[in-house]
Amino acid sequence: MKSISDKKLCKIVEQKGWTLKKVTGSHHIYQKSGVNKILSIPVHRNKDLKIGTLKALMKIAGLTEEDLS
Repeated sequence: MKSISDKKLCKIVEQKGWTLKKVTGSHHIYQKSGVNKILSIPVHRNKDLKIGTLKALMKIAGLTEEDLS
């Protein structure tokens, strides 16, 4: 799996129906109606996310590797 930038992941989750609720420091907090979870994406100068962080966020958001391309 190839890592992607934090801002690109934000765009992908917004396309999948997640809405930005607030920005706390360097974390963008997303919510989706019908999903009882919060998605917190760290945004640091458009750097690539670490693979473990990316996989954890993908699991919460219900994304697959195909969604990232």
